Amino acid sequence: MTYAGRLQETLPRTQEQIREAALRAGRDPASVRLVAVTKGHPLEAVRAALEAGLTDLGENRVRELEEKALEIGHEGVRWHMIGHVQSRKAPMLVGLADLVHSVDRMSLAQRLGRASVEAGTTTDVLVQVNTSGEGSKGGFPLAEAVERVLEVVGVPGLRVQGLMTMAPFVDEEDILRRTFRRLREVLEAIRGHSEAVGAELSMGMSNDLAIAVEEGSTMVRVGTALFGARGA
Repeated sequence: MTYAGRLQETLPRTQEQIREAALRAGRDPASVRLVAVTKGHPLEAVRAALEAGLTDLGENRVRELEEKALEIGHEGVRWHMIGHVQSRKAPMLVGLADLVHSVDRMSLAQRLGRASVEAGTTTDVLVQVNTSGEGSKGGFPLAEAVERVLEVVGVPGLRVQGLMTMAPFVDEEDILRRTFRRLREVLEAIRGHSEAVGAELSMGMSNDLAIAVEEGSTMVRVGTALFGARGA
């Protein structure tokens, strides 16, 4: 099946999941942005996504983002960097990524900020918080999150639009809900200290997006549910 054909089936289903979850939470479904994660998929998937009206595209690797953005361009597209970023590659994201979701340590924030200042621009970012406590997950520890996010706010060249987290890959609803709720609570606490932090909450993927939306997500990062497994 082509990517365009697949999206005819999967996109309405995903959009309906988001709509129903938002309504259950008393939210406007339009307040949730669907980021189509095209990582590991060819340019055909990117073009199919754009033709289907998906303009927020997520990539996991800096080089792959660079290659696709070079081919597709930036007009009518909002490129999201959602994966781990090595500090040495941070300068490559300036002017390339419209939003960097994964600022997970001060060294990265400082490197990205410095490169942004040198380029005479400001880079929009989300600060990643480890709300699950898993050692395999990146992000600032939950106990330090408020303090660390406020430190990132002070880095010249960056504009903090909100927070991001990754939930454990489990089926237990209580665990997922707690992971997402913690991020929302952290953001509420931070915004009580600083008006310089935006209200975005990037949380929820293909397997848990409905719970994330119910807990306040403003961006869900969906790849497999839209495009199938990589290489499929």
